[in-house]
Amino acid sequence: MPTHPHPVTPPASLRTLRLTSLAEGTTLLLLVLVAVPLTRLAGWPLGVSVMGPIHGPAFLVYAAMVLQHLSSHRIAGRDAAQLLLAAFVPFGALFVGHVFRRTLRAAACATPHPATTP
Repeated sequence: MPTHPHPVTPPASLRTLRLTSLAEGTTLLLLVLVAVPLTRLAGWPLGVSVMGPIHGPAFLVYAAMVLQHLSSHRIAGRDAAQLLLAAFVPFGALFVGHVFRRTLRAAACATPHPATTP
Protein backbone atom coordinates (compact mmCIF):
# COMPACT_ATOMS: atom_id res chain seq x y z
CA MET A 1 0.00 0.00 0.00
CA PRO A 2 1.46 3.40 -0.94
CA THR A 3 2.23 5.88 1.76
CA HIS A 4 0.44 9.20 1.74
CA PRO A 5 1.67 12.52 3.10
CA HIS A 6 -1.53 12.93 5.13
CA PRO A 7 -3.09 10.53 7.61
CA VAL A 8 -6.62 9.31 7.06
CA THR A 9 -9.10 11.99 8.12
CA PRO A 10 -12.85 11.46 8.29
CA PRO A 11 -14.61 13.80 5.85
CA ALA A 12 -17.08 14.96 8.54
CA SER A 13 -14.19 16.09 10.73
CA LEU A 14 -12.69 18.13 7.89
CA ARG A 15 -16.09 19.55 6.98
CA THR A 16 -16.51 20.82 10.54
CA LEU A 17 -13.03 22.34 10.51
CA ARG A 18 -13.70 23.98 7.13
CA LEU A 19 -16.99 25.48 8.34
CA THR A 20 -15.25 26.76 11.47
CA SER A 21 -12.54 28.27 9.26
CA LEU A 22 -15.16 30.09 7.21
CA ALA A 23 -16.98 31.31 10.34
CA GLU A 24 -13.74 32.62 11.86
CA GLY A 25 -12.80 34.28 8.57
CA THR A 26 -16.21 35.91 8.32
CA THR A 27 -15.96 37.38 11.82
CA LEU A 28 -12.50 38.75 10.98
CA LEU A 29 -13.81 40.38 7.81
CA LEU A 30 -16.77 41.90 9.63
CA LEU A 31 -14.45 43.23 12.31
CA VAL A 32 -11.81 44.65 9.96
CA LEU A 33 -13.97 45.81 7.04
CA VAL A 34 -17.14 46.93 8.84
CA ALA A 35 -16.72 47.48 12.58
CA VAL A 36 -13.32 49.20 12.60
CA PRO A 37 -14.16 51.63 9.76
CA LEU A 38 -17.46 52.49 11.47
CA THR A 39 -15.52 53.25 14.63
CA ARG A 40 -12.83 55.32 12.92
CA LEU A 41 -14.83 57.10 10.24
CA ALA A 42 -18.28 57.43 11.78
CA GLY A 43 -17.37 57.56 15.44
CA TRP A 44 -19.60 54.54 16.12
CA PRO A 45 -17.68 52.23 18.51
CA LEU A 46 -20.57 49.81 19.01
CA GLY A 47 -19.47 47.72 16.01
CA VAL A 48 -16.10 46.87 17.54
CA SER A 49 -17.74 46.37 20.93
CA VAL A 50 -19.98 43.74 19.37
CA MET A 51 -17.69 42.09 16.81
CA GLY A 52 -14.57 41.96 18.99
CA PRO A 53 -16.12 39.64 21.58
CA ILE A 54 -17.56 37.49 18.79
CA HIS A 55 -14.35 37.23 16.78
CA GLY A 56 -12.13 36.47 19.78
CA PRO A 57 -13.86 33.23 20.81
CA ALA A 58 -14.37 32.26 17.14
CA PHE A 59 -10.61 32.51 16.60
CA LEU A 60 -9.82 30.57 19.79
CA VAL A 61 -12.24 27.77 18.88
CA TYR A 62 -10.79 27.58 15.37
CA ALA A 63 -7.18 27.53 16.60
CA ALA A 64 -8.06 24.83 19.15
CA MET A 65 -9.69 22.72 16.42
CA VAL A 66 -6.67 23.06 14.14
CA LEU A 67 -4.33 22.06 16.98
CA GLN A 68 -6.61 19.15 17.89
CA HIS A 69 -6.53 17.90 14.30
CA LEU A 70 -2.76 18.29 14.28
CA SER A 71 -2.24 16.45 17.57
CA SER A 72 -4.49 13.58 16.49
CA HIS A 73 -2.59 13.36 13.18
CA ARG A 74 -5.65 14.21 11.08
CA ILE A 75 -3.77 17.00 9.29
CA ALA A 76 -0.09 17.49 8.57
CA GLY A 77 2.04 20.10 10.32
CA ARG A 78 2.44 22.14 7.15
CA ASP A 79 -1.32 22.23 6.68
CA ALA A 80 -1.92 23.27 10.29
CA ALA A 81 0.59 26.10 9.89
CA GLN A 82 -1.15 27.29 6.71
CA LEU A 83 -4.56 27.18 8.38
CA LEU A 84 -3.37 29.11 11.43
CA LEU A 85 -1.51 31.73 9.39
CA ALA A 86 -4.54 32.25 7.16
CA ALA A 87 -6.60 33.07 10.26
CA PHE A 88 -4.59 36.27 10.69
CA VAL A 89 -5.15 37.51 7.14
CA PRO A 90 -8.42 39.02 5.96
CA PHE A 91 -9.86 36.73 3.25
CA GLY A 92 -7.34 34.07 4.35
CA ALA A 93 -10.10 31.56 5.08
CA LEU A 94 -11.10 31.73 1.42
CA PHE A 95 -7.62 30.74 0.25
CA VAL A 96 -7.06 27.58 2.30
CA GLY A 97 -9.53 25.37 0.46
CA HIS A 98 -6.63 23.51 -1.16
CA VAL A 99 -5.56 22.24 2.28
CA PHE A 100 -8.95 20.62 2.80
CA ARG A 101 -9.14 19.23 -0.74
CA ARG A 102 -5.64 17.74 -0.52
CA THR A 103 -6.37 16.10 2.85
CA LEU A 104 -9.68 14.71 1.60
CA ARG A 105 -8.00 13.29 -1.51
CA ALA A 106 -5.36 11.62 0.64
CA ALA A 107 -8.07 10.18 2.89
CA ALA A 108 -9.98 8.85 -0.11
CA CYS A 109 -6.86 7.17 -1.49
CA ALA A 110 -5.97 5.62 1.87
CA THR A 111 -9.46 4.34 2.62
CA PRO A 112 -9.72 0.63 1.83
CA HIS A 113 -12.40 -0.15 -0.70
CA PRO A 114 -14.61 -3.19 -0.11
CA ALA A 115 -13.90 -6.09 -2.40
CA THR A 116 -16.58 -6.70 -4.94
CA THR A 117 -17.73 -10.26 -5.37
CA PRO A 118 -19.60 -11.53 -8.39
